[in-house]
Amino acid sequence: MKITTLLLALGLCATAEAQTLPVKGTIVKPSDKHIQYVGRVNFENPDCPKFNYPGTEIIASFQGTSLKMIAAPQTGYFMAKIDNAEPFKVSFNAPKDSVVTLATALADGTHTVRLMYIIEGLFRKPDFRGFVLDEGRQLVDAPALPERKIEFIGNSITCAFGVESTEAKAPFEDETENHYYSFATLVSQALNAQHTSISRSGIGAYRNYNGPKAGSKDNMSWQYEYTLFNDHSQKWDFSKYQPQLVCINLGTNDLSTPNFDIKLYEKGYRKLLKTVRSYYPKAKIVLLTGCMLNDNESSLQQKVLNTICEDYNKAGDKNIYRFDFSHQTGSLGYGACYHPSYWQHQKMAGELIPFLREIMNWF
Repeated sequence: MKITTLLLALGLCATAEAQTLPVKGTIVKPSDKHIQYVGRVNFENPDCPKFNYPGTEIIASFQGTSLKMIAAPQTGYFMAKIDNAEPFKVSFNAPKDSVVTLATALADGTHTVRLMYIIEGLFRKPDFRGFVLDEGRQLVDAPALPERKIEFIGNSITCAFGVESTEAKAPFEDETENHYYSFATLVSQALNAQHTSISRSGIGAYRNYNGPKAGSKDNMSWQYEYTLFNDHSQKWDFSKYQPQLVCINLGTNDLSTPNFDIKLYEKGYRKLLKTVRSYYPKAKIVLLTGCMLNDNESSLQQKVLNTICEDYNKAGDKNIYRFDFSHQTGSLGYGACYHPSYWQHQKMAGELIPFLREIMNWF
């Protein structure tokens, strides 16, 4: 295949760097009808879809013996899984190379790839630019996605900030964040459900980490209705994904540093919950407390969420529930910046799964 063919395939996504890429094979554009997407994706340019929430998935079935993926340079990290093989991490970090080999020397036949974007891409402006198959091969229908759908709304805990680090005092790095190892992904896998993650490190229901007592403008309510985080150019179309279950874990950042106002936290949380309920009138919604707050702040949060849940139940909305994760003690280690470790996420998932099975009757 000529390089000019590659450029035509990339369309408006073509860059100066891409012109030097010696790619051979059949180019499949992101707009191909056989590609499945899970999560909030901006398709303003259908052959250059953009996303920046962790947990966004790209799924496709292809024919042949090899597979390459095209994405914007420095898009970041994905976890990839080919058929039933072990998942592996994929890096798009080089400033010029935007084509990465996902598989070679496969048995000639039909295979399925699942790709999950595992970091917060706010500052990277990631986008997906297609696949490269063996010459003359094509995509085919992928397996149907699970009918069960979950949405997780959260902060760094849901993102799985620092989960690949074992140093509690280590700083935040994209390299150690991995949503694939989050409690959210583990829960979804166990319940055979799709999931979306509307999550961002440092965000709160009314006040972001160490924000002013009066609250932060760019809190979750301000962000929630848009396709991309911190980008208000496109409102999300909620009809594209209607979960049967929503899990909200917000409050750690609101309350973890001094100078918070617990009444404003309750007000901000109620505002967000009202918005979520308006878009998902039939979903069961679980109000979670995380595992990182100190006892005093955790007790205040639990009291607020208990009150909100009770008020909704008394008003006739019986599909609002409460759940508390146990506090981390360090016995399972810490991730970066004292965030939950890989093993703590396993514990969190183990605690939440039975509760969700029961309320959803998902056995």
